[in-house]
Amino acid sequence: MTTAKASSGGTLRKFIIAMVIIFIIAIGFTGLNYYLKYFSPNVTDNQEYLYIHTGSGFKDVYKTIQQQGIVKDTASFFKAAENMNYVSRVKPGRYRLHKGMSNRRLINMLASGTQEPVTLNFHNLRLKEEFAGFVAKKIEPDSTAIIHLLDSSGYVQQYGFTTDNVYTMFLPNSYQLYWNTSPEKFFKRMHANYEKFWTPERKQKAAAINLTPIEVSVLASIVDAEALHDDEMPAVAGLYLNRLKKGMTLDADPTVIFAQNDFTIKRVLTRYLSINSPYNTYLHKGLPPGPIMMPSVNAVNSVLDYQKNDYIYMCAKADFSGYHAFATNVADHLVNAHKFHEALNERNIKK
Repeated sequence: MTTAKASSGGTLRKFIIAMVIIFIIAIGFTGLNYYLKYFSPNVTDNQEYLYIHTGSGFKDVYKTIQQQGIVKDTASFFKAAENMNYVSRVKPGRYRLHKGMSNRRLINMLASGTQEPVTLNFHNLRLKEEFAGFVAKKIEPDSTAIIHLLDSSGYVQQYGFTTDNVYTMFLPNSYQLYWNTSPEKFFKRMHANYEKFWTPERKQKAAAINLTPIEVSVLASIVDAEALHDDEMPAVAGLYLNRLKKGMTLDADPTVIFAQNDFTIKRVLTRYLSINSPYNTYLHKGLPPGPIMMPSVNAVNSVLDYQKNDYIYMCAKADFSGYHAFATNVADHLVNAHKFHEALNERNIKK
């Protein structure tokens, strides 16, 4: 009787111990599974960034992650995303990836929309199409979408521009913005910077030379195209302002090249001067309807702080230094022009 009870008690103890061991194993397995699902390093170094396009859903994100090998274990990422409700919290953007990131860290970053901004640097871009193409390489919208707004008279009018002069709104600088910035938000950002640039002091300087901020930028684009060296810009600006005051044509070679739409021209020939274009300042008095390139901030400031001089004529120096020989009368200008033409002939530059 006593032996039977002892045997029964030993069996019960063994059963309890076995159950405890099974429970501990189960807890350990559950904990390991939880760790692997949420905290184990999973992100690879196959890609530096994960791009999630506007309008994408979780299936699109998951497909990209699979195809680009962004995580080692896609199944654990999928389960973690479901449990963390990321499926309904997808946000577009450009997300910086770090090797060894856990699913939890990756999903928290994506769900919160914690992007790394892109840096956009642009300057001296000649055409709107060139500008749109450059910007489209940095942010999500394509060049067509940007050009569409640039060429929409109704859209640019709300900012006080026309399709001819809207290019003056984009001031060369370094900007930080999110990759998925829409074309409309991009324009809004650029206009805010434009408004910030045109301080009361700059507007006052523009009014003092009888020009609007837009007209200052248009003239600055010609100055920028004409002056190879920044230190000569104020003198060139002063010359053009003298011609405007006298009611003369600007006779700016860069405007003829722009009108010709041939930027390989090195020598502006007489036959180019008769091209029928509102940008041909040999034919039309005053400023052209828009800029001939994106003017630099230095050029804009050079117009506002122009050099007060009596120059009416200028010609590139015969030493090809990039500087100009200035003149106050036709006779001196013809001498300078002859020297430069002779230098062109010596170098066999015909066009």
